[in-house]
Amino acid sequence: MQETPFCLTFGHLLLYSMSDSNTTDFTSPSTFILMGIPGLEAAHVWISIPFCVIYALAILGNFTILLIVKIEPSLHGPMYYFLCMLAVTDLVLSTSTVPKMLSIFWFNSREIDFSACLTQMYFIHCFSAMESGIFVAMAFDRYVAICDPLRHSIILTDSLVSKIGLAVVLRGSILVLPFPFLVRQWPYCRTTIIPHSYCEHMAVVKLAGADIRVSSYYSLSVAFCLIGLDVFFITVSYIQILRAIFRLPRRDARLKTFGTCSSHLCVILAFYIPALFSFLTHRFGQNVALHFHILIANAYLLVPPVLHPIIYGVRTKQIWDRLLRLFTHKGT
Repeated sequence: MQETPFCLTFGHLLLYSMSDSNTTDFTSPSTFILMGIPGLEAAHVWISIPFCVIYALAILGNFTILLIVKIEPSLHGPMYYFLCMLAVTDLVLSTSTVPKMLSIFWFNSREIDFSACLTQMYFIHCFSAMESGIFVAMAFDRYVAICDPLRHSIILTDSLVSKIGLAVVLRGSILVLPFPFLVRQWPYCRTTIIPHSYCEHMAVVKLAGADIRVSSYYSLSVAFCLIGLDVFFITVSYIQILRAIFRLPRRDARLKTFGTCSSHLCVILAFYIPALFSFLTHRFGQNVALHFHILIANAYLLVPPVLHPIIYGVRTKQIWDRLLRLFTHKGT
């Protein structure tokens, strides 16, 4: 009866005299239990309706973007390549989380295998990091297009776009790689119930009966360095873009360009604000209602994937024109 308290306090110093089966149970639980949205269990079926609709629209919208860019040669340029990367990232992010959420809401299927939980965790944080990097790349593309339009094709060559894309992928993949390995090493003797609708890193780490400061400090460092630098570069880019806009001689040109940039900024804010709120709440938001925190965390993965095709697709004239031609030809 004394082993559990010992584990809770000194999880990393588990007694070697414990049986192999008990040690395995403590260090590597076979499954975790996802609670969905704690406190709103009675409303899970109703919550699932907007979740399902948003997911379906996100899948349809992002696949449409990929299709239009693929079949239209005039869209084979830097901005649209980055847009395709964003669409793929959104598809992976939403698909790695929403189907499991819906199975919880519809069928009360709360169990998730430990390895599947770690895999989901990696995909969520890895592709979130990639999405942040893609926003930086898109901001750089807009900066060159507006501030130095004559040299846009010279600066943003296919080779440079490929290198930027590779850097974005490698950065996200490598920085997030320690997350599942750190999580796997902790003993889980406290509980295996995750008060969340998906395997968010800190939500899982908090279940460990050990000193988790290494995981906490590493994730904190990655988040602030990655998001901090990305937000800094995006801010610098858009400051220069706004300066260039206000120097345009024609008022209608200023309004048109400003409208495009403001749409892009709204999408960026829709990604960063909920992400930052969820990240900080896990560490410092003890007074925030748990169901509110989880809803915001879900919005962070649900809302951007459905917004991006609307903002970047529908409001981009070339994509909208090609989409209309596609349906018109099918109709005839």
